[in-house]
Formats: sequence, structure tokens, C-alpha cells
Amino acid sequence: MRSMMMAMVAATALFAGECTYSVKDVGVMWEAYKTPMKLGVGGTFDAIKLQAKPDQSVDDLLDGARVVIDTKSIDSKNPGRDGKLVKAFFNVQGVKAIEAVVNKVGENVVDVDITMNGVTKTVPMTLKKEGSKVKAQGYIDLGDFEMLPSLHSITKACYKLHQGKTWQDVKIAFEIETKERCK
Repeated sequence: MRSMMMAMVAATALFAGECTYSVKDVGVMWEAYKTPMKLGVGGTFDAIKLQAKPDQSVDDLLDGARVVIDTKSIDSKNPGRDGKLVKAFFNVQGVKAIEAVVNKVGENVVDVDITMNGVTKTVPMTLKKEGSKVKAQGYIDLGDFEMLPSLHSITKACYKLHQGKTWQDVKIAFEIETKERCK
């Protein structure tokens, strides 16, 4: 009987530390720049499809995670601007979606393969883990994605507001809130 009790205690101890992490919520943010003073205009996307398999660590959860972002769902908290971004930026080159896949997770950096306009580039992003939240931030150059015709179009459509200058670098970020479930 005593050996049976010891075996049960040992089994309980083995499984007590088994946790699985899954995604509770995800957000994708962006900040573009206008005017010669490089003023930032930011926002999010409302339609984000995320595929991430629950795993035994947050790093393993992130590794291979994939998002597809509907560009029509852009949200800068200004409906007029949002419509202009869809029409005079994304639609100019027929970009209906942006895809991203996490391909490498390091201590303080994550490499993300971003596909836009049929072009895929690996973008290094700083990585911070704060409690149940994972935050990453990096920059893309629209020229790397052959999006300069769209950039010229939005510059022309917003010429006066942008004082003739729209920058081709864009800050991008994502935030994932994880959920931990332990046995």
C-alpha cells in the first residue's frame, strides 16, 4: 500500500509541472510616417486570422505561428483615412492580405517572414515577454515589398496633409496575450 501511495505522489509530481500555452488574444499594430518632420500615424487591423498550436512553452507557441491580415480591415480611428488607405494604397497594387509567419524565436528577437504584394522578406523584431503578454516590434521598408507605386499613390492622394512627403518605412508590432493551462 505504501509503495502504491509513493507511486501516486511521484506521478502527481511529474504531471503537476505540465503546462500548455495557447493564444487568448492577438493584435497587430502599425505606424506610418508623413510630412518632412516624420509625424507618425498609427492603427491596427480588425480582421486577423491566427493559426498557432498550443504548446509547452511560449516560445514553442510562437514558433510557426501564422497570421493572415485582411487589408480592408485597417483601423486608424479615422474612417476617412481608412478608406483612403484601402483605395489609394492597398488597392493600387491589389494587396488584399498580408501574411506573416514566425520562423525563429530567440531570447530577445523574433524573425518573422512577411509576405505582401507577392514578396516575402524576413523581418527581425525585438521581443519582450511581460507576464502573459508577448510583444514584438520591428520595421519594414515598403520598397522591399515593391510597394513604391502604392506609396506614390497615397502621397499624391494626401499631398497637402503630408506636405508632399510620405516615408517608406513603417513600424510594425504585434501583441499576443497567452493563456496558461497546467495539469
